[in-house]
Amino acid sequence: MSQFFCPDAAKVPANKKELFRYLGIRRVDTPDFQTDFMADKAIKDLSRIIMPRVVYDFFDLAVKEDVCSFYRNSQFCFEVRSKDLSRNLRDCTQAVLFAATIGPMVDTFIRRAQAAAPAEASVLQAAGAMFAESLVDLFNGEISAEQNKKGGSTKPRFSPGFGDVNLEVQKDFFRFLDCRKIGLTLMNTLIMAPEKSVTAFIGIQKA
Repeated sequence: MSQFFCPDAAKVPANKKELFRYLGIRRVDTPDFQTDFMADKAIKDLSRIIMPRVVYDFFDLAVKEDVCSFYRNSQFCFEVRSKDLSRNLRDCTQAVLFAATIGPMVDTFIRRAQAAAPAEASVLQAAGAMFAESLVDLFNGEISAEQNKKGGSTKPRFSPGFGDVNLEVQKDFFRFLDCRKIGLTLMNTLIMAPEKSVTAFIGIQKA
């Protein structure tokens, strides 16, 4: 059964260095005054309208060679054939599947900016990606802390579309998680709406 993590927007931290990374600015470089100003404005604008929502569930896991099989209540759900994911989840007995979004208002705000100020829209795109990643980091930290209390540990999260994991796997997330309750849909192109959304696996190793 799907569970939900819905922190207050103020608890999703802004990280300007990550925003610059999404813009392609290296950490060792200093952004110009205008870019720095637009970054501050983008963070301020989006922090007012983000709606952080995560839906997730725990699945039992069996990894055999390059196949990861997922079970819920002892019932087989689906499998993923992937060397990369199998390597990531090896030695795990459970996995968390989650979908996270910062809400539809961000997409609308960025679309309006694209018509009036393309440069600002690019910075807003980066800020949206940064906030989505910050939400996922916050959720990931909650799961890791919970497992640590039980004497277990978590593996680095792994998203569909990375390595050799096909984006088709998104369909399994939407089949087994109640994504509609956080306003998240999957289009025929396998792109999610709202755009600033993330799906991923988190492997769990028991003590």
